[in-house]
Amino acid sequence: MTSPPSRHISDQQITQATSQFGISLASDQVAMVREYIHLLLKWNQSISLTTVTDPEEILSRHFGESMFAAKVRPVENCRLADVGTGPGFPGLPLKILVPSLKLILIESNKKKYAFLSEVVRTLGLKEVEVLPERFEQIRPETLPVHLVSARALGEFKELLRWSARALTPAGNLLLWVGAEDVTRVAANQDWIWEPAIKIPDSQRRFLLIGRPMANISGTV
Repeated sequence: MTSPPSRHISDQQITQATSQFGISLASDQVAMVREYIHLLLKWNQSISLTTVTDPEEILSRHFGESMFAAKVRPVENCRLADVGTGPGFPGLPLKILVPSLKLILIESNKKKYAFLSEVVRTLGLKEVEVLPERFEQIRPETLPVHLVSARALGEFKELLRWSARALTPAGNLLLWVGAEDVTRVAANQDWIWEPAIKIPDSQRRFLLIGRPMANISGTV
């Protein structure tokens, strides 16, 4: 088995890639990003975690786009549930960037759950909980959270219903979506949607932020 190439990513490559999203990382954060990418590519050789295997593209697509949310919505001292997190995006990059973030990673795939647990352990991240369940199986009232995030999830109807009950009164849902999904999701009138924000260095990906009109207990 060949060694993942992530060890050869320079500090300059990491800082330049994230700076394109307005992100500035300290040296310890740069080291955590490098180690995370190393683990991602190492585990990806035996289980399917990502189709993006070029380290520089990983930096942009996974880390830059995830961290970008902190530029448009404060996450300091917030409690965030990352639904269908997969290999940890956007939740773990946001945690690396903002250590005060209290993070719940929700991922039902047991192999991905094992990977997430390894990343949290290796990076020494505190106040991170990994739940090996589908979000529909979790009673949202038991959380509750200031933020819910989802990236490439696709189950918007159920996600909106669940998030409306999981969020605190002033909480927000953060969605990383394509142009077509912006139109489809924003058509839901039970939510108040902010104008979609184009993600830097992307033509078709957007960050969509919304909050429920009220505490919704029925269908969305």
